[in-house]
Amino acid sequence: MTVSADPRSEPAQPQRRDRTHWLYLAVIGAVVVGVVVGLVAPEVGKSVGVLGTMFVNLIKMMIGPIIFCTIVLGIGSVRKATTVGKVGGLAFGYFLVMSTIALTIGLVVGNLIHPGSGMHLSESSAGKGAELAEKAHEAGGLMDFVQGIIPETLFSSLTAGSVLQALFVALLVGFALQGMGSAGEPILRGIEHLQKLVFKVLIMILWLAPIGAFGAIANVVGQTGWTAVTQLLTLMLGFYVTCVLFVFGVLGILLRTVSGVSIFKLVRYLAREYLLIFSTSSSESALPRLIAKMEHLGVDRSTVGVVVPTGYSFNLDGTAIYLTMAALFIADALSAPMSVGQQIGLLVFMIVASKGAAGVTGAGLATLAGGLQAHRPDLLDGVGLIVGIDRFMSEARAVTNFSGNAVATLLVGSWTHTVDKTKVDAVLRGDDPFDELTMVDDHAPVAAQPAHV
Repeated sequence: MTVSADPRSEPAQPQRRDRTHWLYLAVIGAVVVGVVVGLVAPEVGKSVGVLGTMFVNLIKMMIGPIIFCTIVLGIGSVRKATTVGKVGGLAFGYFLVMSTIALTIGLVVGNLIHPGSGMHLSESSAGKGAELAEKAHEAGGLMDFVQGIIPETLFSSLTAGSVLQALFVALLVGFALQGMGSAGEPILRGIEHLQKLVFKVLIMILWLAPIGAFGAIANVVGQTGWTAVTQLLTLMLGFYVTCVLFVFGVLGILLRTVSGVSIFKLVRYLAREYLLIFSTSSSESALPRLIAKMEHLGVDRSTVGVVVPTGYSFNLDGTAIYLTMAALFIADALSAPMSVGQQIGLLVFMIVASKGAAGVTGAGLATLAGGLQAHRPDLLDGVGLIVGIDRFMSEARAVTNFSGNAVATLLVGSWTHTVDKTKVDAVLRGDDPFDELTMVDDHAPVAAQPAHV
């Protein structure tokens, strides 16, 4: 006899409502309030800037554990080590080519608009270039850079805040678990539970985003006001337009050609991450969510785990455009324009210099100062010209860097056949929405439930 299951015996689970859209509406409101406070009460705006710093530090606190869990789970579950090596090789080759293209675009646009023509260096700005260059040189040379990748202890890689150290240790652990075979399965399951815990903590932190956005925006508007911004409006607009054309033109065409994905749909899918980046001026604030979202989109864990963290250090398209445009701006402002030969030399130098931008205090600004000191020391004091608006330009840098890494993940996934194109289409259509409550996909197969007993 067939007995039907009583539907009342198992109460239906209440559907969890996604309330995170209120969070991002609150972020928009906080940005508006921050602008008003910065204009009306500049001193108050400066005093609350620490709120933005604290929020970004909370996000950075989670990056190491998230990278560790993602890479270990991705590599540890791959049986062939050559697969990871292929992904890494393609990623590095792509990063080098795109950085060169981005730097070249910056040079071309800078020569077309000549944003610094007719300007003069003010006394208040003099001397800041040398100070910023000193920060850049504190990063050391090539051997110091390589030495800095190796942490002092296994666990310090998760607490020191270095993305490359966390990546290095995660690769070691991932390959070790891969070599252990079935004996490493319990450890992988434990790390999978740890990943869920880490993302849960991250979700709690993200609810503080409106406070962080308010502090960051109020601080920068309070410090610079609109006068400093309008003086350099040509450079800002030129840089923003260039970044938009790069994302929707260069990256968009490449993404459509290789992966068959629309850049507009991808941008819409990552809309909340763009808002988070714009409010904090840091692409690192969205790194954990990018990892989770690219996995949900259908890119294999091993590919996401290698491309995204590595791209945050080596695939900085927005920073590359900024470096060459800003250098030409400074040269024009100081009435010392660069010749074609000098621009080519600068291009070659910046290809190398831009790769260390993520590890330098002050990021793009300090790297620009260090590059000018090595290539054109007579232009160094001109860096002070753009100190006032660097914070405003950093939004475009961060958004472009983020877009470049999202596109790179899909491209490398397509080249290595580690992306589920059917799922990509479903997610971008909205048929398979991202779980904002857990930020983690359940990769285990769902067991079929019998209809009769």
